Amino acid sequence: MEKLMHLVLLVSLSELCVAENITVVYGMEGETISISCAYSPKENKWREKSWCKHVNKTECQHVVSAHRFWLQFLKKWNGNTSIADNIHTGVLTVTMKRLQKQDAGLYQCKTDFLGEARTLKKVKVEVLGGVMETQAPEEPRALHSISSLPKDHFNAFICIITVILVAKFLTAVLIFTVASRQRSRATREGSQNLNQHQHLPLTVQENR
Repeated sequence: MEKLMHLVLLVSLSELCVAENITVVYGMEGETISISCAYSPKENKWREKSWCKHVNKTECQHVVSAHRFWLQFLKKWNGNTSIADNIHTGVLTVTMKRLQKQDAGLYQCKTDFLGEARTLKKVKVEVLGGVMETQAPEEPRALHSISSLPKDHFNAFICIITVILVAKFLTAVLIFTVASRQRSRATREGSQNLNQHQHLPLTVQENR
């Protein structure tokens, strides 16, 4: 019953927005949506283009503006929202990543020139829940506590680990060197004893 009421509410909202010439865009929480705002390149090519969010009926709070004059096609970011302007095709593209509940609301693409503002498109963004429950499980607390250490403490921790690893490496090299020398010494002594045993029969024969 609750889902049915929610569906009826969304349908009613959509009909209301159609009557007011507002585009409704739905997105799941945590996902990404893109909105395209078309305009006349000839009339709006050099006008500043921006994306804003309505805080009331008359005030629209600025979110992000597109690059002007040069490199308009490059994305410009503000938080999880980016904007890119294709002045050749006359399309302003707004992308909202990692949607959250507070991102829902009424927005608009607009152009400005010398204080004169023109609305290109009004967009109603609806954020639907449900994605957060399917996210991957939280990492072990030990790993989380290490990664959330302050930067200075984390650097000190890395230095300590590095010193310990270097000390272990040097100890292993020292043990290997000492063992090699002892093995070489044992080999030389064994060779000398073998030579002495080989010369002993000759000495006995000469005495005879």
